[in-house]
Amino acid sequence: MVPVKKKRAIKQTRGVILATTFVLAIAFAVAFLSASVITTMRDAADSIDANRSANAVQAAVSSIKKKLGATVRDNAVWDDAYTAVSSPEADEWIYDNWGSTSEDYPLYDGAIVLDATGAQIKAYLKGEEFDAISAFGPDFVRRAIEASGNRGSDPLINFYPFSGRVMMLATMAIQPFADQPDNGGYKSLTFFKELTPEYVAAISEDFQIEGLALGDTPQPGYLIRALHGTDGQAIGYLNWPEQRPGSSVYEQVKPRLAMLVGLFVLFLLVVVSFSAMELRKERAAAAKASHDASHDYLTGLLNRVGLIRAIREAPEGSSVVHLIDLDGFKAVNDTWGHAVGDALIRLVAEKLATVHPDVVAAARLGGDEFAVIQQGSASPVEFGDRIVRSLAEPFDIDGRTVEVGASVGFAAKTADLPELEIIRRADMALYRAKEDGRGQVVAFDDQLDKEREELAFAENRLKTAIEQDEIKIVFQPLIAATDGEINGVEALARWVPPTGTVSPEVFIPLAEKSGLIEALTRKILLGSIRTVSCWQSLELSVNVSPIQLCNPNFAGEVKKMLAEEGFDANRLILEVTEGVLISKPDRARRSIDALRAVGVRFAMDDFGTGHASIGTLRQFGFDKVKIDRSLMSSNNGEVLKATIHLASALDLPVTAEGIETEEQARTAREAGCQSLQGHLCGKPMTVEQLRDRLTPDARPGRIA
Repeated sequence: MVPVKKKRAIKQTRGVILATTFVLAIAFAVAFLSASVITTMRDAADSIDANRSANAVQAAVSSIKKKLGATVRDNAVWDDAYTAVSSPEADEWIYDNWGSTSEDYPLYDGAIVLDATGAQIKAYLKGEEFDAISAFGPDFVRRAIEASGNRGSDPLINFYPFSGRVMMLATMAIQPFADQPDNGGYKSLTFFKELTPEYVAAISEDFQIEGLALGDTPQPGYLIRALHGTDGQAIGYLNWPEQRPGSSVYEQVKPRLAMLVGLFVLFLLVVVSFSAMELRKERAAAAKASHDASHDYLTGLLNRVGLIRAIREAPEGSSVVHLIDLDGFKAVNDTWGHAVGDALIRLVAEKLATVHPDVVAAARLGGDEFAVIQQGSASPVEFGDRIVRSLAEPFDIDGRTVEVGASVGFAAKTADLPELEIIRRADMALYRAKEDGRGQVVAFDDQLDKEREELAFAENRLKTAIEQDEIKIVFQPLIAATDGEINGVEALARWVPPTGTVSPEVFIPLAEKSGLIEALTRKILLGSIRTVSCWQSLELSVNVSPIQLCNPNFAGEVKKMLAEEGFDANRLILEVTEGVLISKPDRARRSIDALRAVGVRFAMDDFGTGHASIGTLRQFGFDKVKIDRSLMSSNNGEVLKATIHLASALDLPVTAEGIETEEQARTAREAGCQSLQGHLCGKPMTVEQLRDRLTPDARPGRIA
């Protein structure tokens, strides 16, 4: 029989063993569960960080694409660019605005301009010209053609290999803000940015992706994101190391797991806190990306996307959209450079945001064009006047006094109008404000659309008239002041369609505005040369448009025309006004010098009404001057005589225009004019009428 104490001891021992076993079991269970929970948390933390970094890389790629796309959009949807790339000065303009900028501009490393067929017009890499088609291949050309044919669409953004490097290209059609026909197709603009190690490092810092690098192949043990070319093949890989924060924490706490359960709880709190912090960072990055997509990078104002959204959210009936274009901004860039121009843009943005209490949103649409949304009781005209007055005040930029002006066009928001139509209407009003002169405020009305349609119809009608030879040439005689003999004729254009005569004061400016002046002048010049070539003693005077004189190809075309027709260059006198000499003297001088070298002479037309100085007359080497008809009809003989004496003192033959009476003819002769022109001497006439005025032996005849 076992003693009671012994039994009690055994029982206690068993209890202790049982308790010990139970505690050990609990301890092992707690240890196992703790280890399982910790390892689960470790792996989860590693996975969260990997996903976070992968999302951050995706957000970074999306952000740089959007930034390059916004940059090419700002430059492609631009009236000045659309006009300039199709102008004779396209090469120079492309270099000045995009080519030279690419040398050290942070937003892009190169610029490419292709025509609608995919032929290269100009391409620059870091400010130097290069063959973009050979560099990027036929698929790039195909996509550029696709972009040029899709006006209004988003930029096409792709990655391309380039000599072992990776380039990001954004392509868009070069287009005006407002719709207008373009029979030749739109040209395309491409900006590209190289993913250099420095650029990738900047992305790594901005998006907090430690160790992000670009390589040719995936790096073992690293997280990767492939950059695909247009054919779907990877052309490069973004590699970055896994941070594995869970494993790092696990290694720190593993030796102390048996010490305190509290450390395990603290670890959980640390992990939760760390995850919450990372989530906040992700939300902040997403918010920043959303902000960048709808705001202008230079000023912080809304961009076009943000403006459209703001118009959509604005209440109807009380909201007005104002478009503002700076007057004289190009001169600021040309004089002081783009740094001062950018500083001016930022100051203008600050003014517009606070110019009036009714401003609820302000935007920069690109270049020097801005927009504001007005909500309130103020008159839109008064609101626009406030903008004009505010921007007319001088700006102080690094000690420089910079002055610009502004033109404003506005349109009200109504229920039946989409946002883009409201912007188009405001843009139409702005266009009219700029046409009317600087510092104007114009409201949109339906008449603007009607006038635009009428202008388009008139331009098409004029184009047809030129192509079908509806515009005829007439000749007005110039007679010698001494003996009255015809010594020359001036070729004039006349348009008499079935609907009635159209004045040259109407269709000549229309031709200049619509780009038809070169075709018109070419027809007049060629037709008049062929007509008067048989009268060897007659001089032929033809008016030349300032636009054409500044065309670098003009001199070559005239010389070719003279050679093909066998016309003596010394008989040709081209009449120009002084305005072109003041606005673009270098270009005008090149054409004048090239033609004078072969014998063509030049006359300054409308002399006595402008600002031409003696220095201007001497500098450009005019062969004669024509006194404006307004001086002949002013009844101020002293002014007329003084003007003629000035030209005579420079040994320049003088022709007096607008001779209507014998008294005017006598005054001109006494003052020293060598030639007379006007209705008294002979009205504009057809070639048949001119032939009748000349003697039968085809020599210049005396006035009857």
